[in-house]
Amino acid sequence: MENNKKVIMSGMRPTGKLHLGHYFGVLENWKKLQEEFECYFFIADWHALTTKYNETSSMKQNVYDVALDWLACGLDENKSVIYLQSKLPQTAELHIYLSMITPQNWVERDPTLKDLAKIMKDKQENVSDLSYGLFGYPVLMTADILSFNADFVPVGIDQVAHVELTRDIARRFNNIYKTDYFVETKPKLTEIPLLKGLDGNKMGKSFNNDIKISDDEEMTLKKVKTGITDRNRMRRDDKGNPDNCEVIYSYWKIFGSEDEQKEICQGCKSASLGCADCKKMLADKINQRFAPIRQKRIELQKDPDYIRQVLIEGSRKAAIKAQEILDGVVDVIGMYK
Repeated sequence: MENNKKVIMSGMRPTGKLHLGHYFGVLENWKKLQEEFECYFFIADWHALTTKYNETSSMKQNVYDVALDWLACGLDENKSVIYLQSKLPQTAELHIYLSMITPQNWVERDPTLKDLAKIMKDKQENVSDLSYGLFGYPVLMTADILSFNADFVPVGIDQVAHVELTRDIARRFNNIYKTDYFVETKPKLTEIPLLKGLDGNKMGKSFNNDIKISDDEEMTLKKVKTGITDRNRMRRDDKGNPDNCEVIYSYWKIFGSEDEQKEICQGCKSASLGCADCKKMLADKINQRFAPIRQKRIELQKDPDYIRQVLIEGSRKAAIKAQEILDGVVDVIGMYK
């Protein structure tokens, strides 16, 4: 990696095959960032254990599928360091040092922890019995970032608060040990297109309302047909209103050109275009957009060992950088060596 480049790091939990929300919300931006920054992108398998420590049967396959989707979508192992979180013991050790200086109330008010606690509550588990690992998640997240002394973390506006704890901990470390060792990581704001699930809710695997990056053309069409349109348009000859089209027209704003959006809008309002035809046209646009990615994924899937080697080599590179940072931390603290 080039030493004169600013450092960016970000990660994603291994939840299995990724959907279109992941592509437009994260991967498309990562592809651009890797051209300009020194990037570290990790699959957060430790973080996955915070809420699914007892559901690990699909962990290996999920890691593989995420890595496969990343590479198919254009992340380049020659431009970015793509690694597996659990392959960096340096991050775990840094987590220990940072946990010693982090006040408990800082962790308790962190929005990330609150989000995870809500997940546990939704699973009808006792929130008062949060595991030690889940409670410490915000500090481990900070260790992920500071393992590379990252200058920026790409986030949406609603995630800015997640980076604040990292800045607070870095500042506290520097104050306690009278150093300027850690940079105060900044959020790198990205405009994330709002891509709802087909039922109008947040897109997610658990809601069964998503379109996978890897779905074939037939499956994509089948799923798009379930998408919500204008609920007031009951019959084919009823005039619709795109402003009331909760899902399908919002997809056209992402997949269609301005002229195509106007055409769809006029057809809906005049009832010259039915919802079924509109959905068929949208599915065609989605399939055209993702055809090259899907084809690349099919080719990559023929060599699963290649995916494994990308993660192994990326983890090796990441460990070198993380060890350099950790060595500095040990020196600053004054640990016996």
